Amino acid sequence: MSHPEDSKPTAAEEQTNEAVVEPLDLSPEEQIAGLTAQIETLQQELAEAKDQMLRAAADAQNARRRAEADIEKAHKFALEKFAKELLPVADSLEKASDAMVSAEESQREGVAMTLKMFIGALEKFNIQQVHPQGETFNPQFHEAMSMVPNPELPAHAVMDVLQKGYTLNERLLRPAMVVVATGGPAKKDA
Repeated sequence: MSHPEDSKPTAAEEQTNEAVVEPLDLSPEEQIAGLTAQIETLQQELAEAKDQMLRAAADAQNARRRAEADIEKAHKFALEKFAKELLPVADSLEKASDAMVSAEESQREGVAMTLKMFIGALEKFNIQQVHPQGETFNPQFHEAMSMVPNPELPAHAVMDVLQKGYTLNERLLRPAMVVVATGGPAKKDA
């Protein structure tokens, strides 16, 4: 014996039955309208898929550009720690060169040549000295150790350099330690 519950269609079957429309039940105009609606829906889905694809491609391209920029910075500034460790060597060679006043000529020349070679080696790797004697004080590259009244120099002029600064690829490694003049009229930058 069959139960009436056994012959009752499931919910999935009901949905399928509702979705299936017999083409004979519709007029040709209704069939065309239904197909046109399906085409418009598919075109809209295609446009959305294209938009998502273009956004994904743009995101991938931006990520690649960021990675390339990070790699370029890493290459450009990889020497930063090493260069900072070498700066006291340059300072010591300069002090030795200045202190060799009473030494023999050959010794003075030897220290001067060693200093010149060392500074040349630094410059090969884009490490440049910042020696702002006579320039206008620039807080981005100079550190004022003291300010001294001097009416012979324009205000904010670097009067003396206590320790040279250095840059690596135009980025500051160490600021120049300077004495700044406070007297006189302000110096005009040209």
